[in-house]
Amino acid sequence: MKHVGYYNGTIGPLEEMQIPLLDRVSFYGDGVYDATMTRDGVILYLDDHLDRFFNSMRLMRFQPNFTREELAADLQRVVDAADDRDLFLYWQITRGTGLRQHAFLPGVEPNLWIYASPCPYADLEQSVAVITVEDTRHHHCNVKTLNLLPNVMAQQAADEAGASEAVFVRDGVVTETAHSNVHILKDGTLITHAADNLILPGIARKHLIAMCHELGIPVQETGFTRQEMLDADEIIISASSTFAQRVHSVDGQPAGCKDAATYLRLRDALQAEFEAYIAAGTAER
Repeated sequence: MKHVGYYNGTIGPLEEMQIPLLDRVSFYGDGVYDATMTRDGVILYLDDHLDRFFNSMRLMRFQPNFTREELAADLQRVVDAADDRDLFLYWQITRGTGLRQHAFLPGVEPNLWIYASPCPYADLEQSVAVITVEDTRHHHCNVKTLNLLPNVMAQQAADEAGASEAVFVRDGVVTETAHSNVHILKDGTLITHAADNLILPGIARKHLIAMCHELGIPVQETGFTRQEMLDADEIIISASSTFAQRVHSVDGQPAGCKDAATYLRLRDALQAEFEAYIAAGTAER
């Protein structure tokens, strides 16, 4: 199948899957999710993503009706049913189906959704433009919830400006982007917002920081301003499909692209880590 869907154990073409109107996600966005990429049937950094997903469920008081091992098996079933080499793999849990009521519905089983769809990895030879927008989101950004309307509006603004990403700025401090983490390099040091409740603890961010430590690149987990971003030697956005994407302009102003040596060390090391992970996973299949 080209686009594979899953709902509570049933797998089929994504376009044919049907979801109950009374699923609480329809009224409240009452759910959490996670997502990653795959290659050759291998799910990228699966353990990291499951850790984050189960933590999101814990923070939002979800009681899953599946184990970690059962979820991993269902994710692999969906991936194995897809035809393409490179896939975007998405899954979410909602709090269940029932008549609209703000408080939790007692005795209701949660619903599990999964889908896999063809998606290329970013071309890291290319740099991208970004814009900045005010961060008007809630204070649970560390939880990967389904309440994403501010992200949608921010990304639409980026698209209309011809940019790839929208960078959120809250009280003068850069937090993250509409669907990635954002970092800067200054004087050979990687600076990234602390993993508090104002950003999502990205898996690519985790691997980027770990690679900096491995390469001897200092890391500061602290906030930086829009002006500090403009003055940085490099601006990097990271996500499961990008690893470390270079930024060349912010709000139409040239920015970054002044420390190619450090950026390329990081980018190439992360690419090599990815390739080694996929090779090891392929060998185990």
